[in-house]
Amino acid sequence: MSAPGPDAPTPLTPLPQARRRRRSPLPVVLGVAALVGLTATIAFGNLNRSLEYFVTPSEYQQQEAELQGRPVRIGGLVKAAKYDPQTLDLRFTVTDGSASFPVQYRGAVTDLFKENQGVVVRGEFQGETFHATDLVVKHSEEYNVPKTQAELKDMIKSAD
Repeated sequence: MSAPGPDAPTPLTPLPQARRRRRSPLPVVLGVAALVGLTATIAFGNLNRSLEYFVTPSEYQQQEAELQGRPVRIGGLVKAAKYDPQTLDLRFTVTDGSASFPVQYRGAVTDLFKENQGVVVRGEFQGETFHATDLVVKHSEEYNVPKTQAELKDMIKSAD
C-alpha cells in the first residue's frame, strides 16, 4: 500500500462531545415563589377589609365592638315601616325578637316590603342607626298557578 498523497483528504477524527452547561433551577424557583407570594398578598391581604358579616340584631349587639364601622348585613323582621314615595325615604326597625335597630334606606321599595316580612339590609351603622345601601326582601317560596279566572281575580284583589 502506498502512503496517501498530498491531495488526499486527511481522515476526520470525531470531535469530543460538547459539554452541556447545567443551569441552576434557583432563578426559576425564586420566580415562582415570588409570583405565589404576590398573588397570596393581593388575594388575602385585602380579604379582611372586604369581608361582609351577616348577623341578626342580637348578634350585632353582642359583637358591636368588632363590627363597628364595617359593612354588615343584618337580617330580621320589619317593624314600624314608614315610606315616602316622593322622596324614596324609608325608615323602619329591624328586629329578631330580642334586639331591634332603626334602619334608614333611600331608594325604590318593592311591593313585597311590608310589616312582619323578613328582610336583609346591607350597610353600616352610623351612631345607633343602620344606614342601608341595599334592601333584600324575603318572599313566599310557594307559587300556585290560578286554575280559574275567579282565582286569578281573587289573587289580584289580595295583592292590592
